[in-house]
Amino acid sequence: MAIRPIITEKSKAAEMVDMSRQRDSSENSEATSSSVTPSEKPWDMLHILSRFPAVNQASLRFTESASSFGRGLASLIDDGGGAASGLGSQNQSSQGKFDVASSVSSSNGHQMGESASSTTNNLDLFTRQNIMLDKATSLLNSTSATFTEFGQRLLGTPPLLWQGMVDRLQTTWKGSIDDIGWLQRLPGSMGVQDRTQRFEQILELVCHGVHPLPDNLIYLLVPGLFSNHSPLYFVDTKVYFSKLGLTCHIAKIHSEAAVETNASVLKEYIEELHWGSGKQVAILGHSKGGVDAAAAVAMNWPSLKDKVAGLVLVQSPYGGSPIASDILREGQIADVQTRYLLELLIQKMVKGDLKALEDLTYKKRQNFLARYSLPRELPVVSFHTEISIAPKVFSTMSHIAHAELPWHLFNIETASNVVKNSMKVPVVVPLPALMAMCAKHIELRYKHKSDGLVARQDAEAPGSVVVRPDRKLDHGWMVYSVSNKTLGEPDASQVCEALLALLLETCKRTKAD
Repeated sequence: MAIRPIITEKSKAAEMVDMSRQRDSSENSEATSSSVTPSEKPWDMLHILSRFPAVNQASLRFTESASSFGRGLASLIDDGGGAASGLGSQNQSSQGKFDVASSVSSSNGHQMGESASSTTNNLDLFTRQNIMLDKATSLLNSTSATFTEFGQRLLGTPPLLWQGMVDRLQTTWKGSIDDIGWLQRLPGSMGVQDRTQRFEQILELVCHGVHPLPDNLIYLLVPGLFSNHSPLYFVDTKVYFSKLGLTCHIAKIHSEAAVETNASVLKEYIEELHWGSGKQVAILGHSKGGVDAAAAVAMNWPSLKDKVAGLVLVQSPYGGSPIASDILREGQIADVQTRYLLELLIQKMVKGDLKALEDLTYKKRQNFLARYSLPRELPVVSFHTEISIAPKVFSTMSHIAHAELPWHLFNIETASNVVKNSMKVPVVVPLPALMAMCAKHIELRYKHKSDGLVARQDAEAPGSVVVRPDRKLDHGWMVYSVSNKTLGEPDASQVCEALLALLLETCKRTKAD
């Protein structure tokens, strides 16, 4: 007996695929030519793919086919079990009929009946096997056709989409590896002069009570990012300078404002200080405050030339920050989502400007310094450090601000000021731990040392006198050093005094030359 061949015709799903290919070919070609516009970002792949009808339909059939495959496979297993059960019951029934017949028939008749029953059973088995194979073949054909169509539709999308996805992955993987230290590699960039040893000598004198700063200058301290939310920022240093009989001011700026915005405010502030006293202003800026101060001088040098004695940059990302760049770099994975969260944090909660952080990225610093660079005749001192990543650092809590409890809720409206002041509580955060983790990220990813936010190379302004101490200090040390002062070690106020003294020595050397 000839066994019926396995069915190889296309299933209904495969026929639907062929029909859809013809129907969608014109739609897909039109969508390919008109859906992607130059203004769209190539890495918004899901958004753009949703505008291709053919891909949408293919993906829908892909999902439906995957579900049908699972259901069909389960059905085949059930059919296989039922077939085996049916065959067994049929054999038992045939065997029962054979036993009854054998009691009334001859032995020859018995052999003929047995042969006929066996032939029938074999035919049923072959038939059922062929049916199951037909179903399996049809199921695989339809599923494979749908999977193949989806892949062809997806691969047939514009190459711009795939290239954009690859570029996005490469941008994320590359990060800031080519940006750190870019100022030092810039052709024609001025060299720096290392005077760390002289700084250590001055600092030693300051710690022993010798104070070299003159009182014929005004000393302006410019705090960094988020200083508006840390009332202790530079307060101890100002008090320290006042006790020495020096005129010292803390610049009243919005620390979360853009660099150029703060530069305009600082220009007016410097001019007011000079007009009111007739003295020159020596500026010391920490972190973004140094960037703001440098921008104010560079953008307004003709009008500030006779009013500014010099500039000290303390841990300032003059060339940019790898942390700021890694967070806000355009074209990397999840860049849109990250920017949205930062806008929510800075603009809605802190009431600042996202440009305050964006201006510290390498791209923004490169564009700004291409337009405004520090004048060569301005004395500049660059101070940068390296953080410690010892295990004890991760368990250190730092006092960075204080909060005043709502004492009126405790029914003590008539309490004295002493009682009310006692209601102030310190704000402590694991700031050293955060800085240490950021520094570890920079070291592992880029093989560069940093203070937790600024790589050491990026803190050196071209043509400046640089101070590179061996002492391990993180980026937030300037804020909390007094509260966590180590016995026998200089604090932030003494370091600021020594840096400004070194700046004045540089001024004298510049004038002598």
